[in-house]
Amino acid sequence: MPEAESSDFTEYSELPEPAEPRRLLVPEELAGTRVDAALAQLMGISRSLAATLIAEGNVRSGGKAVGKSLKLSPGAVLDVTVPERRDPLEIVEEVVEGLKILLDDDEFVVIDKPVGVAAHPSPGWVGPTVVGGLAGLGYRISTSGAPERAGIVHRLDVGTSGVMVVAKTENAYTALKRAFKERTVDKMYHAVVQGLPDPLAGTIDAPIGRHPGHDWRFAVIEDGRDSVTHYEVLEAFGKASLVEVHLETGRTHQIRVHFAALRHPCAGDLTYGADPRLAATLGLTRQWLHARQLSFEHPRTGDRVTVTSDYPQDLAYALEVLESGQA
Repeated sequence: MPEAESSDFTEYSELPEPAEPRRLLVPEELAGTRVDAALAQLMGISRSLAATLIAEGNVRSGGKAVGKSLKLSPGAVLDVTVPERRDPLEIVEEVVEGLKILLDDDEFVVIDKPVGVAAHPSPGWVGPTVVGGLAGLGYRISTSGAPERAGIVHRLDVGTSGVMVVAKTENAYTALKRAFKERTVDKMYHAVVQGLPDPLAGTIDAPIGRHPGHDWRFAVIEDGRDSVTHYEVLEAFGKASLVEVHLETGRTHQIRVHFAALRHPCAGDLTYGADPRLAATLGLTRQWLHARQLSFEHPRTGDRVTVTSDYPQDLAYALEVLESGQA
């Protein structure tokens, strides 16, 4: 088995090659949606990346470049071109808004990764990265592996926020890589899913692979890779439920795919069938999914380290709406 990664770990080369522009038809359910939000949903990318593509003139409709605030009509066609990037692996040192340090140890640093930030540079990604953000804060991560992935022992998807650990030393890099591979790291997520899962606590054991008919999506398929998700409902709100999730495996989009397969997609996750009306009511422009807690053995002392991340503003607001009964 490869290294255990988050349910939403993905390579950030999500976009097509520059030589392969995409023509996207706007479905009925996205009518009236801003073009940046719709593009993010249709392509399975972050809204910030969608906005960058639009700002650089790479998204056209009817032969004309569009603005990100344009409201789309049903049946509209978007032509998307991905620009060439000279050095997609270059680390850009910058201050990344919302990136917080939760724990700074001699061996590692635990961060709170905001939505719209990739773990490291990669082909097709033009936005901020964790590696670049740490460099911008003065961190000099020295580890094995490719330079652009310095210290990265696991990843979170661009569209998922929450707690993430980055190695600072060779010893930590080796130990943490092994811990993720051997599944001794406890990765706990919180998600708001539509409806009420039945039973209220259980295990989803269903193989996941690339969706046979859609780019950038994954699905439960017979010949997919073994995927196991444990969950428990923490609170039910009627239209949606707050669930705690622990991962036994770590496939790309695992949490999103498994709950969508149960017909309880993450709220706001239009890529996997969420209700756009509920997403609008909750003010969501991405899936309600947050890496809440990470627990692992200290690479030098062996003591158990547990770090928790608070909900970011957009997810907290959505939860407040549900708790108030306004949804």
